[in-house]
Amino acid sequence: MSEHSTDVFETRAKGKLLLSGEYFVLDGALALALPVRFGQTLHLEGWKEPGCMSWSSKNENGIPWYLAEFELPGLDILTDTDRRITENLTAILKACQTQNPAFLDGACGYKVYTQNDFPRSWGLGTSSTLIAAVARWAKVDPYRVLFETMGGSGYDIACAYAESPLTYQLLDGVPITQPVDFQPVFRNNLFFVYLDKKQDSRAGIQRYRTQVKGNAALLEQVSDLTLRMVQADSLAEFEQLMDAHERLVQSALDLPRVQELHFSDYWGTVKSLGAWGGDFVLAAGERSAEETRAYFEGKGFGTVLAWGEMVG
Repeated sequence: MSEHSTDVFETRAKGKLLLSGEYFVLDGALALALPVRFGQTLHLEGWKEPGCMSWSSKNENGIPWYLAEFELPGLDILTDTDRRITENLTAILKACQTQNPAFLDGACGYKVYTQNDFPRSWGLGTSSTLIAAVARWAKVDPYRVLFETMGGSGYDIACAYAESPLTYQLLDGVPITQPVDFQPVFRNNLFFVYLDKKQDSRAGIQRYRTQVKGNAALLEQVSDLTLRMVQADSLAEFEQLMDAHERLVQSALDLPRVQELHFSDYWGTVKSLGAWGGDFVLAAGERSAEETRAYFEGKGFGTVLAWGEMVG
């Protein structure tokens, strides 16, 4: 869609999970990242009023949770329902304008709609999918938009339009992605359990920065674990690697493992994903899906997604 076109434009960015390398990926460790079947769609159409843009964000049930109107090209706020969200959104849009001055130059008006197909509380990438989708609309570098606004490693941006699981690494600040064939034969023994304990990613990163300062040996250990996880050919081996990863992060951050906190009597292995202690965890075990769901539901965690439900 050209900047001055009134045609309809639509794109969908995928959400993400980080299976290995959490925190250490910020300093160059190799991480295993997983695009998921959930995502966010951005849809826009031309508006008869040039120099004006309306914005509507809907949740997975189609109910608007954020509304705003802006004057273009300066993105001056005309109306909004949440000023904090507006500040984050305008920062993203202005970062796109920096790269592409023709983007939202006021010659056209737009009606923009976004919709998640997953609950925002799940932590699968409400912000990263938005950045990736808007950057595609603006025809700019999404990594640069991320680094100039929200920050982070960028693995979530790599997942947004990926066709398969991938390894991700920051080398001298440059994102390096590599598709990997990660459809383990034991994938039916892997489950994603939502803890409903939203973690502040920035707080987690700050703790990491305080506790770990460019430890090359630790980075190498994490990278090695990632490679071994990709290549694991049995559930038992994969569980051993999950546990080794958990113990490494536990030692580095001086935090209790999630299995110690909530699932000490679980027959398999539980690993935190991304921000430690919140959002989803990965559970691996040899018992049936029915037994696994019953166990976690009995602990009060009602959202248990099988591999195919999350990755499908």
